[in-house]
Amino acid sequence: MSGWGCAHDDHGTCTRVAGRPCDPGMKGCILAGRFRFSNPAKNRPVKPPIEYDAAGTPEEAEDSSP
Repeated sequence: MSGWGCAHDDHGTCTRVAGRPCDPGMKGCILAGRFRFSNPAKNRPVKPPIEYDAAGTPEEAEDSSP
């Protein structure tokens, strides 16, 4: 088993986010959006893939609202 330590964790306090308790993946954390976490609430939503037409230009997303 392996472990890691955050460079901004100072005895359980985050030195990067105004002294808040260190919680990897919280808003403002350098790890947020760069890694996948086991807690889905800390993960960014997956963006839908961009579709291109035959000319290689991105197509406009279709609006499914009535």
